[in-house]
Amino acid sequence: MAREKDVRELTEAEAAVELERLAREIAEANRAYHAEDAPRISDAEYDALKLRNAAIEARFPQLKRPDSPSEQVGAAPAEAFAKVPHAVRMLSLENAFSEEEIAEFDRAIRRFLGRSEPVACTAEPKIDGLSLSLRYEAGRLVTAATRGDGAVGENVTANALTIPEIPPRLEGAPELLEVRGEVYMSHADFAALNARARAEGGRTFANPRNAAAGSLRQLDPEITRSRPLRFFAYGWGALSAPLGATQIEALGRLAGLGFRTNPLTRLCQGVEEMLAHYRAIEQQRATLGYDIDGVVYKVNDLALQARLGFRSTTPRWAIAHKFPAQTAWTRLERIEIQVGRTGALSPVARLTPVTVGGVVVSNATLHNEDYIAGRSASGEPIRGGRDIREGDWVQVYRAGDVIPKVADVDLSRRPPDARPYAFPTRCPECGSEAVREEGDAVRRCTGGLVCPAQVVEKLKHFVSRPAFDIEGLGARQIELFHLLGWIREPADIFTLAARDAAGEKALVPPERLLELPDAESRAEAEARLAAAVGLERFDPAAFAERYRARSRTRLAEQLGYGERSAGNLFAAIEARRRIPLNRVIFALGIRHIGESASNLLARHYGTWQAFEAAVTAAGGREGPAWEELLAIDGMGEVMAASLVSAFRPGPEREAIGRLVRQLVIEPVAPARTEGSPLAGKTVVFTGTLERMTRAEAKARAEALGAKVAGSVSAKTDLVVAGPGAGSKARDAERLGVEIIDEDAWLRLIGEA
Repeated sequence: MAREKDVRELTEAEAAVELERLAREIAEANRAYHAEDAPRISDAEYDALKLRNAAIEARFPQLKRPDSPSEQVGAAPAEAFAKVPHAVRMLSLENAFSEEEIAEFDRAIRRFLGRSEPVACTAEPKIDGLSLSLRYEAGRLVTAATRGDGAVGENVTANALTIPEIPPRLEGAPELLEVRGEVYMSHADFAALNARARAEGGRTFANPRNAAAGSLRQLDPEITRSRPLRFFAYGWGALSAPLGATQIEALGRLAGLGFRTNPLTRLCQGVEEMLAHYRAIEQQRATLGYDIDGVVYKVNDLALQARLGFRSTTPRWAIAHKFPAQTAWTRLERIEIQVGRTGALSPVARLTPVTVGGVVVSNATLHNEDYIAGRSASGEPIRGGRDIREGDWVQVYRAGDVIPKVADVDLSRRPPDARPYAFPTRCPECGSEAVREEGDAVRRCTGGLVCPAQVVEKLKHFVSRPAFDIEGLGARQIELFHLLGWIREPADIFTLAARDAAGEKALVPPERLLELPDAESRAEAEARLAAAVGLERFDPAAFAERYRARSRTRLAEQLGYGERSAGNLFAAIEARRRIPLNRVIFALGIRHIGESASNLLARHYGTWQAFEAAVTAAGGREGPAWEELLAIDGMGEVMAASLVSAFRPGPEREAIGRLVRQLVIEPVAPARTEGSPLAGKTVVFTGTLERMTRAEAKARAEALGAKVAGSVSAKTDLVVAGPGAGSKARDAERLGVEIIDEDAWLRLIGEA
């Protein structure tokens, strides 16, 4: 029962808005799942988001975003662990949900290989745990790293060595061997761990996957040692010598070296055997003693795997066949509205706690006002037109570990006094009007910087790791300093030290301090505030007097800070005054402009002065500056419009100006292109490339110092045209731009 407008019915403008929403929601889900070990949506909902994103990109390839979820794996590694680059990227798997999709997987492989006979594949349970890569050199384990973002993971070597099923040394292994596998926790061990935690008054875990991930990512290896973790090996990365000629042989070799491989792995001759083994594993699922969420199929012949190769984030030779979702019924107690960084009003269902698939859940996403009302974005009925009301009994489902989706409502159990939910038209945080733009699925607050929810989230984004990454100034400190009135906009961060020294920090009414964002209760907030001003117990009048008396004191004397911690914070802020252009653009938090788009813009314009002048000149959405902006490969009209809107005269532009005056913005370092035939040239690709993908060709051109544009103009130097080239080739002919075919392109870059 899809809630969204059918992809086939989307206009181009609607598709662009939908891709922005999907990129944001999937990125948030990736961070929660991979980096925080605290997923917020179910596997089924995550898979649905990814599938819709892929479908829209297939229909509107020109709208594919630079930060597209289809080009990303996992999430950035946590800062608490040392980073480990993966010699061979740890990619994700494409997901399938039906037998027909598995049949198409088989057909696609045979088409690619030009074969009519069946291609043998292995089938093995998909363990629901934490991916781990073990690097052995000369038989000794030297590093163990989590997946991270696929390219760089977290160093958890000391913790991995505490897992009995991970051998510290190997006999008879290749000189270099990277073993890939899954860390997990059995159901029995998970139950015992939670029982022990409850008895000791400690933290319990929601499910075995979270328990395993949280245990492996401990800073103290002794804590990991006390947790019952296990490990299944299922693959490999870098190798100095092959493990075998087939997947089955290589797994056998790993087992011979001392690794545990899954005993349910089978070699299947064709689709029917694959599906039969899938059904057999599904029947055993409840009795395995550990969590699985599907079956993974892999082409058995490793030479064929090499021929099939990879897409940007997934191998062509493997696929994950996911199990269906699990459901339960419970009461929807109330609907709450949360306001996000972009001002989006997101409804959340607060549920009477219910166990779904062995996990107790109490929250669910309700997506948007249309979904609550029982209609799609285009006004068509969903759930038979049944709306959702507070007090209803609702069906929820999950296929993973966390917040489920509300799938249906039982009208026979609806309370007689239940009323249709009135979605707010005013922001619950600031009272500003909340509007819904044409083609947008969500309603957004128009308050901007006056909206507490938005300004705090914008500041958190500003100091986040891909942006300014200021040590000691994280989300918690931002919330506190904003509450105190010390930081109201990004520029205030860089004047904080001077204002602190001069005693010019603004203070807020003392009673507002009881809203300390990280305090678990009012009593805790009172105790902390009393201690901060030297009171034995909290008294409102006495606290207010002492607090105001400190209105001209330094941070080192405020709210638990000392000389060293305050000095370290100011030094960290000072160190970020000099910062690369791409980070500044990303840090501004402009809607639709993500990390990848920021990198594109920085590479294209080079300096802040050039970038600012060009975006300002493009403000009218016409003329050469606007055309140049749209010509940047990956920059669509929706993104460009959002960018120029932020630079129009007004409060946001003024805030940007105040920030820039505090910074030294470093230009993007040019690529090393000595002797490159493409250095400084603008290249456009059109038509089909047969010997390398479009992404590969673009990457090679940029590495050689070229700018890759999405359209042909008088500034274009070269057009590479493959079969099916259309209007771009005609434009090039009209403008007298040089046109070459793929063979000439390969000769030009030295890869013929």
